[in-house]
Amino acid sequence: MRAPLLPLLALCAAGAVAGPRSVSLRGNWRVRSGNGSLQLPGTVPGCVHSALLQQGLIQDPYYRFNDLDYRWISWDNWTYSKEFKIPFDLSKWQKVILIFEGVDTVAEILLNNVTIGKTDNMFKRYSFDITKVARDVSSVEVRFQSAVLHAAQRSAAHTGYPVPPSCPPPVQKGECHVNFIRKEQCSFSWDWGPSFPTQGIWKDVRIEAYSICHLNYFTFTPVYDSPAQEWTVATESYFDVVGSKPVGGQALLAIPGLHTQQTYSIELQPGERMVRLFVKINKNITVETWWPRGHGNQTGYNMTILFKLDGGLNIEKSAKVYFRTVELIEEPIKGSPGLSFYFKINGLPIFLKGSNWIPADSFQDRVTPDLLRRLVQSAADANMNALRVWGGGVYEPEEFYRLCDELGIMIWQDFMFACALYPVDQDFVDSVRGEVAYQIRRLKPHPSIIMWSGNNENEAALMRNWYQISSRDLNTYVSDYVTLYVKNIREVVLEEDKSRPFVTSSPTNGAETIAEGWLSSDPYSKYYGDVHFYDYVSDCWNWTVFPKARFVSEYGYQSWPSFSTLEKVSRKEDWSYDSQFSLHRQHHAGGNSEMLHQAKLHFRLPQSPDPLRIFKDTIYLTQVMQAQCVKTETEFYRRSRSELVAAEGHTMGALYWQLNDIWQAPSWASLEYGGKWKMLHYFARHFFAPLLPIGFEDGDVFHVYGVSDLHSDHNVTLTVRVHAWGSLEPLCSRVTGPFVMKAGEAVGLYEEPVSALLGRCGGCTRESCVVTFYLAADREPLSSVNYHFLSSLKEAVGLPKAQITANISQQGDTFIFDLETSAVAPFVWLDVGSIPGRFSDNGFLMTEKTRTVLFYPWESTSKRELESSFHVTSLTDVY
Repeated sequence: MRAPLLPLLALCAAGAVAGPRSVSLRGNWRVRSGNGSLQLPGTVPGCVHSALLQQGLIQDPYYRFNDLDYRWISWDNWTYSKEFKIPFDLSKWQKVILIFEGVDTVAEILLNNVTIGKTDNMFKRYSFDITKVARDVSSVEVRFQSAVLHAAQRSAAHTGYPVPPSCPPPVQKGECHVNFIRKEQCSFSWDWGPSFPTQGIWKDVRIEAYSICHLNYFTFTPVYDSPAQEWTVATESYFDVVGSKPVGGQALLAIPGLHTQQTYSIELQPGERMVRLFVKINKNITVETWWPRGHGNQTGYNMTILFKLDGGLNIEKSAKVYFRTVELIEEPIKGSPGLSFYFKINGLPIFLKGSNWIPADSFQDRVTPDLLRRLVQSAADANMNALRVWGGGVYEPEEFYRLCDELGIMIWQDFMFACALYPVDQDFVDSVRGEVAYQIRRLKPHPSIIMWSGNNENEAALMRNWYQISSRDLNTYVSDYVTLYVKNIREVVLEEDKSRPFVTSSPTNGAETIAEGWLSSDPYSKYYGDVHFYDYVSDCWNWTVFPKARFVSEYGYQSWPSFSTLEKVSRKEDWSYDSQFSLHRQHHAGGNSEMLHQAKLHFRLPQSPDPLRIFKDTIYLTQVMQAQCVKTETEFYRRSRSELVAAEGHTMGALYWQLNDIWQAPSWASLEYGGKWKMLHYFARHFFAPLLPIGFEDGDVFHVYGVSDLHSDHNVTLTVRVHAWGSLEPLCSRVTGPFVMKAGEAVGLYEEPVSALLGRCGGCTRESCVVTFYLAADREPLSSVNYHFLSSLKEAVGLPKAQITANISQQGDTFIFDLETSAVAPFVWLDVGSIPGRFSDNGFLMTEKTRTVLFYPWESTSKRELESSFHVTSLTDVY
């Protein structure tokens, strides 16, 4: 649904009262610095940084060390101004309002030199009555205060007790006290992103004029009555009735695709009023439900509502309505303490497979619909069915959620609070209540959103005492936490939307957290709720280090983005792993060392007399390490779906950290800034596949599990092959089965002592051989080929340097890469530099002489461009 909350058009009968008029103030504005020394054109929607860049007054803010060099921009107090002519006679309308869909963040608004209001929350819509101030030719000014200075002032004014953390860690090179301002929290810096506390009008701004009555916005929620087996659409229409008399009329609500139409009589009292209407769908009509990706269609129905009001005023709105149910199941599990934690969609348990979403850019005006589609489509193309919109960013625009509706991507939606404690002054709490109510009304028509979550990691921060709070002061902070997330945010959620579950935090123990008074003594318990898990020291190939939890909503490892991505924001002197640039770009303490530590456990570090070659090879190796680590961990979570081991298990969600990048830097992302796929994202296509064989060792026994997200049972066979590193022909192959691969389960299919496996395969050793395996039916593969390494690859014996060639041809808009190798090659990486697009597969283990891979360009390119940009790397190339 494109715009459930946008103002509505009015249709006027002949001779009736004039309908509303709207004037957009988007486009050209003037921007000036605090002392007036800089005056320049600016664009709305936009921000000061973008205006300065467009005028050539600054470089790309992401270039090299510009995040430090341009701090002065965020410290200044900027003003946006515009003169405009209203193209209609204002005297014909009873009321005129000025609407800002988004102001970033602290500002005073003046119209014709008269203050009409103030803003202090980036996440709210502001509407100001300008009836007595507006003129045919008017001027508007938005006088911003630096968010950095405002946050510092609010913190200083909070004298009773500190509200930590005061500042981010020094490695993040950020600004302080972001928890005192209702602004994108990561804009003051994060461990994967820069500090760019923007100022500007970041969403639409317009003037609306109307008489008698105006529909400010319209929202709705489909609700299923299970006992009655009946769907109802509950609509809410928010009106502003001008004048002192009630306004009567009729409302006609229609869903033609469901043969549903209903008429209601309404009477609106003067002032701001909300009208709730309910339309029941005849239970004899088949309603096609919305399903997550991989589980069914994303069917929606067109819905219209027409208000025929006194004075001949007609107001009509159309939207798309989707029908689906969501339940968060927390119930006892036989043989295990604690409770389950999983989602049922339309009554079916769904394993959530996906990642965590962060803002796609520090400057929201650069986040275009095309970029959003590229990123969300990439999630879908990697077999993801879920994304968690993380609580330190922004509530994303309509286009993002519309894409998720269309592609079947479920959304775990955090409210925008992250990794901090927060004040509970009355004005702060009032602002938050308005923010939450507005965002729920805006977003709740989207079926993709399956849960609201109060914050990111704040329960854990308090109960794990991240901020060294003394025991005598703890009750104060516990009280503040409950005040903000339970007595206010949760209360507003329950008022606005009872159709989805709500949890106070992530990670949380869910029902157990509630039972313990809204803060659990162990928010990371494996027996309740969701967990976040990070361990950069232990060997990531050792699956026993991972938590066999109910739901894992964050986990991951860092890697560097590709050289072609870094090259755009750096220069030659920066191109080494220990350069000042490389240290500056790393915002996670010790991150560069941790990547090398993890890589050295299983791979040889690059060796070359060429420093640039070493840098590129190290980048490649960090991506290999990240992809293999997250593969091992995700496969562990997926195979833990149906089993309990030592009372732990029944894992029903794996959302790795993180999907996308905010700039060009090392991070946990699988998509680089702009959308280029890292090796991890190609791996995700396989480890999130609907049917997957997973191999692992336990006590020197090799096991293969089969994991199915399918809705029906399948008869399958398992083929297990052993290759020597030195031969493209398998040494041995065994087909087992058939097995019944149960729908929606993970089951053991195969086990064999490693010694027996090696013994029957021509005297293989762990170091000289590799195992591959796949599922098939009627001799046709049903799954991709998976693999299991029997030793660290730095100890591999007989692994030659592979000579890999590619012949490129074109078929329609797709390019075909026919590959040929001279030897078995692990982690074959195909790269075409900065040419936008993705391959059908990449980073793979090549055990056959030839292989065909497709390239899907995102923009127009040619065979010649691809040939000149193409480079292939496999593991032994870096030695």
